[in-house]
Amino acid sequence: MTTDELFSLKDKVALITGGSGDIGMAIAMAYAQAGAHIALNGRHADKLEARRAAFAGLPVRVEIFPADVSEVATARKLAHDVIAAFGRVDILVNCAGINYRKPILEFTEAEYEEIMAVHVRAAFFLSQAIAPFMIAQGGGKIIHIGSATIRTGLADVSVYGIAKAGLDALTRSMAVEWAEHNIQVNCLAPGFLMTELTREGLWGHERRSKWLLDRIPMRRPGLPEEMAGVALLLASRASSYLTGQTIYVDGGFFAGSKW
Repeated sequence: MTTDELFSLKDKVALITGGSGDIGMAIAMAYAQAGAHIALNGRHADKLEARRAAFAGLPVRVEIFPADVSEVATARKLAHDVIAAFGRVDILVNCAGINYRKPILEFTEAEYEEIMAVHVRAAFFLSQAIAPFMIAQGGGKIIHIGSATIRTGLADVSVYGIAKAGLDALTRSMAVEWAEHNIQVNCLAPGFLMTELTREGLWGHERRSKWLLDRIPMRRPGLPEEMAGVALLLASRASSYLTGQTIYVDGGFFAGSKW
């Protein structure tokens, strides 16, 4: 098998939640360029429609599916809608996300529930709904989008960290249960990226940005498109014996830093 064949996604179908966000869009574009047809999910149809325009000229089909996957019934309906439209799902990327940066003592129950629902409940029940179709077709790939907060505690992001740690654990459980069905389940954990959601609250915050740049050996934020390579690996035949892993793409953050 050639390298091109190893990483080809030709005629595969990829469902990507959080598709209107920067990371979800970067992954979707990489998959489309590798030949996959794309089912793009997000909460807002207008944002998804704007994202879809970027795929013009690529010889793949791109459909949008506006839905709030944090609601279990909606997640299950999304799975069936995508199957009805494409006939199969080969790759599921659980990328939907939300965050509130605030101290633990100030968190409300509603904020806690929303973050957990968008990250953990959505990934659990959407994967649960998609897995039977993957089993019937002989296999598939499920990729959860994690975070550096799985491994490090940071002030003001407690609930987000809990949710991402939940995805880390869910990755291993799903990998173990579904390995016999040729479904590989992995977690891609970005480090500290420059995205629409982090531009102000993180990189625009003088103390936080300085702290990060002092501790990231590459001395810069990551870019959403720099997640694409590992995302492509995890979706392709190149990772056929890789499952239950969380891979950090963090510019060296967890490798350590200079004195």
